[in-house]
Amino acid sequence: MARPVVGIIGNFHMINDSYPAHAGGEMNTEAVSCVSGCLPLLVAPDPRFVSVDELMEICDGFLLTGGRPNVHPEEYGEQATEAHGTFDRARDAIVLPLVRACVERGQPFMGICRGFQEVNVAMGGSLYPEIRDLPGRMNHRMPPDGTLEEKFALRHKVSLAEGGCFHQLFGANEVMTNTLHGQGIKTPGAQIEIEGYAPDGTPEALRVRGAQGFTLSVQWHPEWDAANDPVSRPLFEAFGSAVRDFALRRCAPQRISA
Repeated sequence: MARPVVGIIGNFHMINDSYPAHAGGEMNTEAVSCVSGCLPLLVAPDPRFVSVDELMEICDGFLLTGGRPNVHPEEYGEQATEAHGTFDRARDAIVLPLVRACVERGQPFMGICRGFQEVNVAMGGSLYPEIRDLPGRMNHRMPPDGTLEEKFALRHKVSLAEGGCFHQLFGANEVMTNTLHGQGIKTPGAQIEIEGYAPDGTPEALRVRGAQGFTLSVQWHPEWDAANDPVSRPLFEAFGSAVRDFALRRCAPQRISA
């Protein structure tokens, strides 16, 4: 059997300030292929070129990646300010309805960083524009200088809900993660179950309560060194298993009633 397909949500980039492109990080592709055991397919998230229905038909699961642009605050009923940064309304237009459709259908997805935030907004939640500006919060942003190893280094603990999905998956109450984000969850959306928090109270791990499919999503970047990291590997392995199960179920021949 061919490997199940995971649609990896790409991001819009302007190369050399003149050439528009859609791209995705190689570490996402490597994690999906080598750890999840699925076929990675880069998705151009723009409603001019793709539709949610087409993506759900072609792909068995989705990786909602991180990205520099943020979800536009109009998607959760707030006005845009300078603190909200840059936006990608085309990605908003594809990913937010895609999340809701996957929850309804039971189709697997995993959200990372911006993807984690998209899941919350898609389910009716809101975001803080800048976590580090809040009283008592740490700076969760990526270090501005250094090598990739230094930027993606483990920086804080995440405390996990006792007996929750993440606790069971990792076999621990606490895990160490990297942190490379500016925004974060303000109000959890309907059905959003926060299962992990940073030491400063920032939500770091969630699932969609009542969903039939895989919905585990994280604020950190598990795609970094996913094959070797003791937290990243089981997360991507579990995601791959869920995608394979979904692919097998929908490929199974329908029983014909007598």
